[in-house]
Amino acid sequence: MTVKANANALKSGEPDWLAEIQPAMREAPPSGIVEVFNYGRGRQGLIPLWVGEGDRPTPPFIAEAAKASLDRGETFYTYQRGVPELRQAIARYMTRVYGAEPGGGDFSPERFFVTIGGMHALEIATRLTLAAGDEALIPSPAWPNFAGAVTLTGARPVFTPLERGATRWRLDVERLAAAITPATRAIFINSPANPTGFVATHEELAAALALARRHNLWIIADEIYGRLTFSGARAPSFHDLMTADDKILFLQTLSKNWAMTGWRIGWLEAPPALGAVIENLVQFTTSGVPVFAQRAATVALDEGETYLAGQLARMHEARDILAHGLAATGRVQFARPDAAFYLFCAVAGEADSRALALRLVDEAGVGAAPGSAFGPGGETYLRLCFARAPEEIAEATRRLANWLMR
Repeated sequence: MTVKANANALKSGEPDWLAEIQPAMREAPPSGIVEVFNYGRGRQGLIPLWVGEGDRPTPPFIAEAAKASLDRGETFYTYQRGVPELRQAIARYMTRVYGAEPGGGDFSPERFFVTIGGMHALEIATRLTLAAGDEALIPSPAWPNFAGAVTLTGARPVFTPLERGATRWRLDVERLAAAITPATRAIFINSPANPTGFVATHEELAAALALARRHNLWIIADEIYGRLTFSGARAPSFHDLMTADDKILFLQTLSKNWAMTGWRIGWLEAPPALGAVIENLVQFTTSGVPVFAQRAATVALDEGETYLAGQLARMHEARDILAHGLAATGRVQFARPDAAFYLFCAVAGEADSRALALRLVDEAGVGAAPGSAFGPGGETYLRLCFARAPEEIAEATRRLANWLMR
């Protein structure tokens, strides 16, 4: 877009120089989640199910590790790739959960790069793989930050529909294949997925990997919710299928499993050959992650399994309360989520999810994320986060059911 064309898009009262800001920055999509969040923020008695986090603060055994780090004076610049102790803890954790790294053997710390949350890992992954004019495929509905990160590189997000069946959402690899053009450079695969709770089967992952290999594409794999499954120890992963030569970048975070959303700490998993490049990108974006947060993350990974199991049991109970209660109204349709902590549901007779979410704030005292915020295919849905106390979810369900039955 030219400066002149951009200037024509200025709103009344905006300064002329605003048109000189880079188009990719100005055209980044606004967050429909934040809009509803801001609309309902501070409402007395409202039950907030709109953002992707639970109601519990970080457990004390993790927070104490950060406090001890601060007491030791660990407040200086640090390793751009992450402190060795945390990278070793990540490698141990991955070996426990996933068995072996591509090519066999225990996971090496050289595969892992500590980031300011999963969003920073996503930002680095997009910068590594995409440039202006490139395209990236995103199965949709999808976490809106995928499209945001792609747009900020000057590349173009290309949405391909997920299919909702009677019992689960499904990845349509044929639609992915049909969307590939000479400009395609990457495929985003989020499983388990936000907002749908979709969990890809090994067969779906294998088909997507074969497609990426055939067209020499990168896969950016968001497996952040891989441990939050309701039918097994973990979800299927590209780690179960890949070889050392595959072009896959994995996004991870400590936010969801260990109630650490505000800590902003995660990691990017990448082929070790990219180490120097990623180290530079960390240097030029954040100059590293605070050491005290890394000490907390180390303890979470090494000692957090009991806490994680308790979190999962609580979410499982809350999911069943919400699903049973809304299904009983006869007005809500959804595929029961097998993982993550979201119910993505459509309400009969409600086609505008943004308007519906705003009404629910005012009329039901419940905050929900509008499905329109998650791209094509989400327009008629709401996302409800059930990572909260079962009794609070029961009250939210009662309010929603009463509103739906009016």
